[in-house]
Amino acid sequence: MAGTFTGRTGVAVTTALAPAAWGTTYLVTTQLLPEGRPLLLAVMRALPAGLLLLLLGRKLPRGRWWGRAAVLGMLNIGLFFPLTFVGAYRLPGGVAATVGAIQPLLVTGFSIGVLGVRPGRRAVLAGLAGVGGVALLVLKSSARLDGLGIAAMAAAIALMAMGTVLTRRWGRPDGATLRDLTAWQLLAGSLFLLPLEAVVEGAPPALSGTNLAGFAYLGLVSTALGYVLWFRGVDRLGAGPASFLGLINPVVATVGGIVVLDQTLTGWQFLGLLVALGAMLAGQAPVRKAADQPVRPRPTAGRRPEPAPQPAAARH
Repeated sequence: MAGTFTGRTGVAVTTALAPAAWGTTYLVTTQLLPEGRPLLLAVMRALPAGLLLLLLGRKLPRGRWWGRAAVLGMLNIGLFFPLTFVGAYRLPGGVAATVGAIQPLLVTGFSIGVLGVRPGRRAVLAGLAGVGGVALLVLKSSARLDGLGIAAMAAAIALMAMGTVLTRRWGRPDGATLRDLTAWQLLAGSLFLLPLEAVVEGAPPALSGTNLAGFAYLGLVSTALGYVLWFRGVDRLGAGPASFLGLINPVVATVGGIVVLDQTLTGWQFLGLLVALGAMLAGQAPVRKAADQPVRPRPTAGRRPEPAPQPAAARH
């Protein structure tokens, strides 16, 4: 039992590195990257990372996985990336982070229909507490509420929430690694983004050394490494616990602002930080299933059956 807990704790810690890296995206975008080019930023974040992972794995999808990779690539990359950059451009970081904190609640809701999971009261309360904690941490009374920015951010979070649940539902095909699955999604999203960027935004501007350094960080650390760790967490922990780990994102963003931009942390923000971290830990608790429901959806060809839940397992 202790070994299982330790193993899950290790997976949770490494999974949390992904949203921690994503928490630096706002700072990198505003300090290192060109302004007003959300599609360019999305392409430069996804395409090099996808090509690198494909070269390392040298494996392509087969059969139904061409379609599944396309669906997951659109949800997690092709639509999610540009919408989040639109939200980052049009919203203060605090508003964007607060909207993003609804992801655990969305994953909980989507899991009812897709995974056959009945959310426990603890998971719902932890999700609500997470939104409240993040709001205290990052939302200011003077925050500007841009309707288009909020809509873009909310749509992005809903898309990735569904992508997270489907990633858990479908698993991965036999013989494919999480690196392969990540590469397929990044490239599927890039195939959608590349022509769209050319038509909407035109030729990219001349990139400075600072821009290239920012893109290298986003592509290699935040995307290539980050998404492999994220999908590993979804695969081993479940969609629910992984999505609660995403609450580390605004915490890192706030700490980054304090360290790099000399911002200060008020008493209310400190309380919000504690609430958000508490919600993240509470979200790792097991989710009970109804006695009359199957423990897992019936496996289909090309998808590995998911293991039965363990007493120490955490599901979001």
